[in-house]
Amino acid sequence: MKKLIAIASAAALGLGLAACDSKAENTAESQNNAAEDATADQVDAAENAGQISDAKGDAVKDSADAKHDAVDHALDKTDPNTPAEAAAATNAAK
Repeated sequence: MKKLIAIASAAALGLGLAACDSKAENTAESQNNAAEDATADQVDAAENAGQISDAKGDAVKDSADAKHDAVDHALDKTDPNTPAEAAAATNAAK
C-alpha cells in the first residue's frame, strides 16, 4: 500500500511539473500513465500471490484509474490549445 501511495505521489508531482507547453504536459502524462500501469502490475502481483483478494485489487485499480483520469484532466487544463485559450487562462490567473 505504501508503494501505491508513492506512485500516486509521483503522478501528482508530474502534475506540478506541467507548465503551459505541450512537451511538459506530454512528459507529465507519460509519468501519470506509467504510475497507473505500475499500480496495476503491483496489484496483479499481489492478487496472484494471494496477498489481496480480487475484489480488493479491483477497488485499488478503480481508485488508481480515477486518480489517473483526474490528473489527465488537470493536465489538459494546463496546456491551452489556442491563443484564445491561453489568453483566457492568463486572465483567469490574475
